[in-house]
Amino acid sequence: MRYGRGVTGSTSTGERGGREYDRVAAELRARIADGTYPLNGRLPTQRELAKELKVSRDTVQRALRDLKNERWIESRQGSGSRVIWKQRIHSPRSEKEPGHQVTLGELVAEAFEQTEVTLDVFTLTAESLSAHIRTQAERIRAGHISPQRIALRVLLPSESVEMPYWRTGNPTHDEILKERYLDFRRGLMVTLRTLLSDLQVRELVPSVELEIRHIGLVPYSKLYLVNNVQALEGPYEVYMRTFELDGGLEVEGLDVIGLGAGLTHYVKDDDPSSQGTEFVEKQQAWFTSVWELLGR
Repeated sequence: MRYGRGVTGSTSTGERGGREYDRVAAELRARIADGTYPLNGRLPTQRELAKELKVSRDTVQRALRDLKNERWIESRQGSGSRVIWKQRIHSPRSEKEPGHQVTLGELVAEAFEQTEVTLDVFTLTAESLSAHIRTQAERIRAGHISPQRIALRVLLPSESVEMPYWRTGNPTHDEILKERYLDFRRGLMVTLRTLLSDLQVRELVPSVELEIRHIGLVPYSKLYLVNNVQALEGPYEVYMRTFELDGGLEVEGLDVIGLGAGLTHYVKDDDPSSQGTEFVEKQQAWFTSVWELLGR
């Protein structure tokens, strides 16, 4: 399941029902997304991953099988696993710099190199956001960057809203999968709060603001608004997959590609009628209106 529990900062749930391999897979996706395991790079061996993540090799094998099926990695017997995933971001920069592939990590890193960082995000889980914030927090702790203010607003669908995803046709199974999603999402919010509050407690960033609100809407795409001058939007792709429930029962159901979703990058410029400026301003106005009038 794409939205399993992350390993870092999480509590083990035991090696039953696929929960452990879900969270191991989620951690490996996050590491690939933030560049820890770069494109064409090799993952650690199964033995090394099992030791580091404190799980069995069987759990690691099942997680790697998930990543291979989702086209994050390529695995060959005797040569390990190699990263083949590459986030697709259509950006005006790519047109100006042929051969340069823009990444979400690069854009978030640039935002954090400014004196003030503002991020408005509408998403299902904030899994990608959490991975990149973790990377920037490490840069701040290492003294590589020193923003003076971080303001992050996260908009999520309400827990009570009816989800079109994680459906199997069996109401009991659907409820289990939705609770997994919510449990994972809650864990990510705890991780975000911990990362950002730690920066303020250590007096590394003078001003840190994290607000989380919920609305009765399910996003069909994720939206990032960066420093009021950039926007990234990418639709969630729905697909069928096999979920493993407690007791080893396997069921087919709907899932979404979140962490690896392709994005389109828009940049505000000096031309008030340009596509980039129009998109950023309209999306920022939409986000603010929903945040203030519908967010709870």
